[in-house]
Amino acid sequence: MIPKYMNLGGTVLAELTFSVSDLVEMRFARSPMWEVGPSNRLLRSGSAHPVHRTWAEQVRPRLAGAGLDRGWLAELIPPRGYVPDFLNPAPAGPAPTLADELARIQAAPTARVRQDLDRLKSERGRLGPRLTRLYADPPAHLPRVTEEIEAYWELALAPYWSRIRAVLDADVFHRARQVAEQGASRLLSDLHPSVSWTDDALRLARRQRPLSRSAAGQGLVLIPSVFTGPELFTLMSPPDPPQLAYPARGTGTLWRPRSVTGTAALAAVLGRSRTLLLAELETPASTTELSRRTGLSPAGVSQCLTALRDAGLVSAHRAGRSVLYARTAAAESLLAAPTDR
Repeated sequence: MIPKYMNLGGTVLAELTFSVSDLVEMRFARSPMWEVGPSNRLLRSGSAHPVHRTWAEQVRPRLAGAGLDRGWLAELIPPRGYVPDFLNPAPAGPAPTLADELARIQAAPTARVRQDLDRLKSERGRLGPRLTRLYADPPAHLPRVTEEIEAYWELALAPYWSRIRAVLDADVFHRARQVAEQGASRLLSDLHPSVSWTDDALRLARRQRPLSRSAAGQGLVLIPSVFTGPELFTLMSPPDPPQLAYPARGTGTLWRPRSVTGTAALAAVLGRSRTLLLAELETPASTTELSRRTGLSPAGVSQCLTALRDAGLVSAHRAGRSVLYARTAAAESLLAAPTDR
């Protein structure tokens, strides 16, 4: 894949010429870290996002309460502009876990971390105190970075991951079908308004800087994301293949209330209290919140949640001193089951 560039009045038109090998190795991946960075930036922006407002209003107070609005991520992810590339290692498979990606971040070479921080410093003018320590000794401080990312994940994204994952999976299914029915050229031209496919080249318009592709690996990794907003994000990090993170189809429906039609039938199996709690978990909540909403005693709520968790219908996520419970995909399917037989 050979890059070409054309300056368009302050922006760059990049052309990535594909070989047969590049096309053969093109693949999709779902990446937790491509949700962590953009979502964290959105939360700290303070804006009332038209799509993610409901989610942000729930998560911002938790973020502030845990001090995660002023830690390592606050220094690593600026309000706009460059985010260090080592935070987004190329996914090794179609659906790496957060633990997989955190292990890759911790293993980032010292030279690579410093190179990324040099670029961040050149754009921002300086490094904060945490990043100064990270620059001096990456192996000693990267575990602190990944520890905070994990805490952020549990607080902000894990309780909602089954919803997010459903949107990402649906996008990949649609794109895969598009390739099967219409070919790779249609897929690449349909990814984003700034992307087009011409002959053997992928064109990316309105880039702020050229894409350094000379030493990048073969292929192309396409990563749908619900938090990137309308933008297309590119990452060239040799020797990994280039990454394109694009807005996932269906993101606009992500936080709409889910249909709950099967409660009567479900109550006959699970019991009224457990079914009531599942219905209330449209929004992730703690035991105390659920007790207040439903009128059930805290002890009764805790007992029901334990049973639902053992059955795989709810998941639990640490948020500071409390635990948030969320419905799983299995619970969503049960609650949306048609009642007519």
